[in-house]
Amino acid sequence: MKKIFCTVMFALAMSVGVSAENAANSVAGTATDKAAANKYVPTESNLAARSHFQDSKFGIFLHWGLYSMLATGEWTMTNKDLNYKEYAKLAGGFYPSKFSAREWVSAIKASGAKYICFTTRHHEGFSMFHTKYSDYNIVDASPFKRDIVKELADECHRQGIGLHFYYSHIDWGREDAPLGRTGLGTGRPKEAQNWDSYYQFMNNQLTELLTNYGEVNAIWFDGWWDQDINPSFDWRLPEQYALIHKLQPSCLIGNNHHSQPFDGEDFQMFERDLPGENTAGLSGQAISKLPLETCETMNGMWGYKITDQNYKSTKTLIHYLVNAAGRNANLLMNIGPQPDGCLPEVAVQRLKEMGEWMKVYGETIYGTRGGLVAPHDWGVTTQKDNRLFVHILNLQDRSLFLPIGSKKIRKAVDFATRKAVKTQKCDGGVLISLDEVPTDVDKVIEIQL
Repeated sequence: MKKIFCTVMFALAMSVGVSAENAANSVAGTATDKAAANKYVPTESNLAARSHFQDSKFGIFLHWGLYSMLATGEWTMTNKDLNYKEYAKLAGGFYPSKFSAREWVSAIKASGAKYICFTTRHHEGFSMFHTKYSDYNIVDASPFKRDIVKELADECHRQGIGLHFYYSHIDWGREDAPLGRTGLGTGRPKEAQNWDSYYQFMNNQLTELLTNYGEVNAIWFDGWWDQDINPSFDWRLPEQYALIHKLQPSCLIGNNHHSQPFDGEDFQMFERDLPGENTAGLSGQAISKLPLETCETMNGMWGYKITDQNYKSTKTLIHYLVNAAGRNANLLMNIGPQPDGCLPEVAVQRLKEMGEWMKVYGETIYGTRGGLVAPHDWGVTTQKDNRLFVHILNLQDRSLFLPIGSKKIRKAVDFATRKAVKTQKCDGGVLISLDEVPTDVDKVIEIQL
């Protein structure tokens, strides 16, 4: 009877695995063709940085700017067609008196996150750092008079947390910025557009960010999609990417353009979707061979929204992290800080609870890659050398078939308790037998191959 059960389970598993394998082969072929045409050759330090990035697995995204004062999200300026000159007046009242880089970084570090990605300049155009190329920045335009990015960078370096900079390619407030499909109602004069001027401005600011703030592990671009209504528009990315790699060769470049990676990019990102999914309609692109990252909100918004208290449960956040790791990707989880400079209390609590879980199970996440068993409804696998970690997230039975082919199992244990787990060799894999139906947030079985 067990023989028949194993055979049936193998057939069912392979019915999923075959389609996944075919898709993977198709993606690999596409990636190979694209790689052959690429001119960018990453340095050894860049390749090492990519590997370190993949090992880190978990980062925190921070969307913070003048929009936090309105408490209605980071797109309010364009959503409400706010005049750019009137919007700029917000800077005169921006005084986040409770901001503490040490408290932020400490809370994020306690969550188990290994890096922070901070919005140095979002689409609203306000620079959260002291730049000499515009007076519209946190030091010159606000009464706060402190360089937020500098304090955050120094604290990240002090506490050993990686530093990534988000940088918008679009600007709803600068007159020389090219008009795209957003920010059209902010009152900027069309005749003032000057692409050469704006492009030089961006490169000047990127040079500042990569010169004045120590080691930067990645630049996270956003906004390329704003010109999708103008197919011939040239963002001149190769030149900009070359500048970044010249200033800091190990600095990784990613671009949230919702397409396959362009030449010169070092990792591929997915917005609100895990690689291979497209539930949000932004991530239908094929999966490349570059390191992967998926970004998601902790509640429903990127920037602070006072009415959005719909925070995801700790279990949901852990599952998202595990599902990302099982798909060979990092998770970049977003928090929108309050206008007073504090991280929302609920967000801090979620960070603490995720950290408690990571203290126990971090070894099954950090430094791993997607396991040899493809993701299924019951969960995913991660792998580190000959150690296969089976993350059971949703199993309604006491038995689980793993299609690992003819690979031999030397040992199988419950990761947390180290108690031996029963296994039985079957056609095409192995059957795991548990004492009871799993109810843990994530039941992890370690298999040594």
